[in-house]
Amino acid sequence: MQIKFFLLIFNPTAKPYNKFMKLMTYNIKYANEKDGENSWSKRKKSLTSLMQFYAPDIFGLQEALHEQLDYFKEHLPGYSYIGTGRNEDGKGELTPVLYKTEKFEVLESNTFWLSETPEKYSKGWDAAYPRICTYVLFQEKGTGKKFWHFNTHLDHRGDKAREESVKLLWQKIEEVNLKNYPVILTGDFNLEPESKSIKYLSKKLNDSKTISKEAPFGPDKTFNAYEYNELPISRIDYIFISEGVEVSKYGVLNNSYDQKYPSDHFPVMVQLQIK
Repeated sequence: MQIKFFLLIFNPTAKPYNKFMKLMTYNIKYANEKDGENSWSKRKKSLTSLMQFYAPDIFGLQEALHEQLDYFKEHLPGYSYIGTGRNEDGKGELTPVLYKTEKFEVLESNTFWLSETPEKYSKGWDAAYPRICTYVLFQEKGTGKKFWHFNTHLDHRGDKAREESVKLLWQKIEEVNLKNYPVILTGDFNLEPESKSIKYLSKKLNDSKTISKEAPFGPDKTFNAYEYNELPISRIDYIFISEGVEVSKYGVLNNSYDQKYPSDHFPVMVQLQIK
């Protein structure tokens, strides 16, 4: 009789693959030392601690400056970022996409301006400032699955700029996504859900809040204006997703410290799965 032996090798250091991904969008308010108790030097530890605690696999930031990203690089090990400043010299506010390097590989990335000439530095339509969008084609190292992440910040004053920017965003998504990979679009849109432009986007992509399998967590509004003792003002931060992405959880995280908020926006986070 022939006896066969099988050897099962167990690696105690191997990490089990988690099929779920945590993704966040967060307007962190640019570094400013003229904001009194809300100045960057006084809130940076709490804001970074929040990000460290929730540990999203990927997140899109708005209003980030290079000095803030340098601080995150020092205090959030394991992350890298894609993005460039909105000014002609590459400085100024970024809309960077941060990601865990152990989980994702960057296959392609770019930044464009929300304007009539998106491929070069420019201010579009009636916008008060130049506005940009950074996008990345990611590949999950655990599964090989590919998906796009677009992250943006629309103008806070220009009505026409916001309306045209939303159209441009969708045009760019269609332009680069020739292989029909899943798409995630995050950002501060400076628009309420009832606005014409958000309704336009909601016909192209799914608002993650409306399709979350679990009931949404936290307040409905995402802009707090640092007013700890007042109700949040408006819902202007979103995570949109295409078909091929399943959202199991959605939350607006209203964490505070010493009766203050780390930013004038709340972060929005989802748990999702690329199908």
